[in-house]
Amino acid sequence: MTIVADRTIRDLAQELPGAARVLEQFGLDYCCGGDRGLEEACRTAKISLDHVLDALDAAEYNACLMAALRDWENEPLGELVGHIRSTHHKYTREEVARLNTLFAKVHSVHGEKHPELHSMQVVFHGLAQELGLHMMKEEKILFPYIVHVEEAVVQKEPILPSPFGSVQNPVAMMEHEHEDALEALRVLRQLSGNFTAPADACVSYRTLYQALGEFEADLREHIHLENDILFPRAIAMEGARR
Repeated sequence: MTIVADRTIRDLAQELPGAARVLEQFGLDYCCGGDRGLEEACRTAKISLDHVLDALDAAEYNACLMAALRDWENEPLGELVGHIRSTHHKYTREEVARLNTLFAKVHSVHGEKHPELHSMQVVFHGLAQELGLHMMKEEKILFPYIVHVEEAVVQKEPILPSPFGSVQNPVAMMEHEHEDALEALRVLRQLSGNFTAPADACVSYRTLYQALGEFEADLREHIHLENDILFPRAIAMEGARR
């Protein structure tokens, strides 16, 4: 696949395996700023377009060597919901517990000299609480309804009424909460200097920052799957039956 520099970075993140992580590595936001072409995004961020293109080509090549890929634009919505739950929700819950422990350990040792750790810990604690409630609402309310809609469409049966009306209503709430989560990530990255550990950082300190960077990458991919694929497909599917 030849990567066209004027394609939007959101399209690249959706269509090219491995592109999302490459764009994140270069600080190119494919969620909120995804409508820009790659060339324009690189120019604005003062990043070498050739370097990004080379990295995207490498990511595509490596992805082709992996096991069969899932085309979430065409796979059943139930499969995508299952993937989000078993991959991203599971990872989030496990990493929240791990990061809370790391934060407590690092703050107890380095907090006096690095007061930004306290601010980061407060922000992360709030983010973790919100994500916990957010995922619970998806798993208990939104996801089951999306699966129901798909099953009704496949079986050519009527969609049972929901307590929230159209799926667009909970989707709007989830997308708003996604924006809040992305803002918390932005604050964490700013406070930590792009997750760059200071010169006097111990192994746990460096591990904390590395883990936060990985947490951010996974959450952005998680949000991308929902905002750009799952939610639009669910809205379109429901609309076609009404």
